[in-house]
Amino acid sequence: MTTPNRLLIIDDNPTIHEDIKKILCPERVDPGTQELAEALFGAQPKAVEHTLFQIDSAFQGQEGLAKVEAAVREGSPYTMAFVDVRMPPGWDGIETVRRIWDKYPEMQVVICTAYSDRSWEDIVVQLGHTDSLVILKKPFDNVEVLQLAHALTKKWSAARETRARVDTLDDLVRDRTNALSQAHEQLQSEVRKRAGIETALRASEERFYKAFQAALTPAAVIHRESQRCVEVNDNFLALTGRTRQEMVGHTAEELQLPAEPEAYRRLFEMLKENQLVRDHRCLIRRRDGEVRETLISLEPVLMGGQDCLLLAARDVTELRTLESQLRKAQKMEAVGHLAANVAHDFNDLLTVIQCHTSLQLSRASFDIELADSLNEVKLAADRASALTKQLLAFSRRQVLKRRPLDLIQAVERVCLMMQETFGKSISLVQSFAPVVPPVFADETSVEQILINLIVNAHDATPPEGKISIHAAPMKVALESARFNPDARPGDFVCLQVADTGTGIAPEVLPRIFEPFFTTKPKGQGAGLGLATVYGIAKQHEGWVEVDSKPGAGATFRVFLPVAEKSPSSGHRSPAKTASQPPPSPATILVAEDEHSLRKLICNSLAKQGYRILQAADAVQARQVWQSASPPVDLLIIDINLPDGASGRALASELLEESDRLRVLYISGFPPQNLDHSEIFQEGVNYLVKPFPAPRLIKVVEQCLQTPPGRD
Repeated sequence: MTTPNRLLIIDDNPTIHEDIKKILCPERVDPGTQELAEALFGAQPKAVEHTLFQIDSAFQGQEGLAKVEAAVREGSPYTMAFVDVRMPPGWDGIETVRRIWDKYPEMQVVICTAYSDRSWEDIVVQLGHTDSLVILKKPFDNVEVLQLAHALTKKWSAARETRARVDTLDDLVRDRTNALSQAHEQLQSEVRKRAGIETALRASEERFYKAFQAALTPAAVIHRESQRCVEVNDNFLALTGRTRQEMVGHTAEELQLPAEPEAYRRLFEMLKENQLVRDHRCLIRRRDGEVRETLISLEPVLMGGQDCLLLAARDVTELRTLESQLRKAQKMEAVGHLAANVAHDFNDLLTVIQCHTSLQLSRASFDIELADSLNEVKLAADRASALTKQLLAFSRRQVLKRRPLDLIQAVERVCLMMQETFGKSISLVQSFAPVVPPVFADETSVEQILINLIVNAHDATPPEGKISIHAAPMKVALESARFNPDARPGDFVCLQVADTGTGIAPEVLPRIFEPFFTTKPKGQGAGLGLATVYGIAKQHEGWVEVDSKPGAGATFRVFLPVAEKSPSSGHRSPAKTASQPPPSPATILVAEDEHSLRKLICNSLAKQGYRILQAADAVQARQVWQSASPPVDLLIIDINLPDGASGRALASELLEESDRLRVLYISGFPPQNLDHSEIFQEGVNYLVKPFPAPRLIKVVEQCLQTPPGRD
């Protein structure tokens, strides 16, 4: 056990005595407590042995001098004293130190003062130059008090040893001075380091705050333990629709921000489990009740010495809406392709049915019962043909004749017809903007849109209800079009049909434009009405929007492009030059992969006296062409042949080899949907399936009258 160093505190304030004692003589750990800690937590590091001090107190200068004299007499002098400058009444600190040094000049003294009563020069004048005096400003730093106590007691001990060892005086003084210098330098280094850290921390927090406020992402700083909001940026306030005063100091759940509280709490549980929280879905409820879908990330940060969390919320509501609309558009596109292919194949079969029935009905030797039966077959085929046309309209592959169209006249014409159909059970109300520019559209298709929408509204509207039709120009901006994959910026006319009917259920709304989807009872609708509207609008480079709530009716808006100029036809008119028809009977090569249709065409034309050759694919057609004698005068060829072969490409090759060949193309698709559509003319060198036998024969006769070599 080291002998305690004796210290004397001379101060009229008892609190100063207690503070210095707590700094220099901290309470020691109870051995029993130490053993218990080792049992619970294992072996603890060995405590650092502190220098022990024996501290006495005096509250006036005279009392302090008396204690110094008594200690000297007892042979156990004080090593140092903490002396207050002001100690009224009686001696002040300077007078007390002067008298103590008169009795015991070896004592180290620390002058404690909170005032600048006397300058250092004044103190030196009264006490003389000395290295045994240090000034300590109040309030003092604990580390500085402890350093001074250690340093001055060591200095006092060094002086004692110096006097005891005169022969080693120079070495001891040099060693102690170096030790003190190093201690002082270390202390100064620590002070500079701490000051640098504090400066860097303040600069870092300032940069963080500026970046936090300027961030485009909504962000908030949350106290980790209490989960209360510490700070928010402007974008977070915009996201939540709240003010900074409402947010700061409150938790998100107090403000009812999470629309799914359990999912929000789970984010903090993940942090406690040391899991990363990155882009987790969280629904945020704004102050106005709107729910926004966000991706939440949480990152631990230290703010003002407190453990906090940086919350970043990425609003993906519009992105999710666009993704949903894109998936819907892709689905409709896929269904459109399927519908088009079905319609194409179905048209082949319908052509066979229509041609056979028309051929049989042209005979006079029928009994009435058989004629009626064939007429029913023909009517069924016609209805099936109408369905395929609707499928082609949905898949945007029907034949269009677009031109500048006065939409007001079209609306008035259709409304007059529909009002006569419905009678007075439903009120049709028309309204138009003062100026409605013409649209670039197919008149029949626009009328089909109106009829389908009005019939659909009529079926959903109770008696005495109202259907409103309105047309007005609308300029669609890029920002508005951004949230609808079907939309595009530009000048349009919006054709709106609204009803006061039952409305559309939310779960049904996403599917209303799908072909064959209907909510009507079986037998009351094919489910192609709205699908046709959708397809026609898309084929016109427009789109359809719908708003509806159960019990609040429905509003359909069809956007059609404004006509900029009269459409110019890309078709070349048939040559007017006189031509010699091929010598009768003409030779016709029929290249069609559908066996029944090929057989029907061949039989129908053979009955007209033509020489008929046939092929099921491109390879066979080439072989038949090469071996034909006499040469082929007319090639009837399907646009799409098996194995991906192109009827158009084969026809072009054969036209290069012959100066007498004519070509008639057949297809289930309208020519506008084909590459190089300008060379195809419906009814001239192109037939759309299905077609009756008389029409086929008529077009074949016309083709044979045209000059050869035309593509």
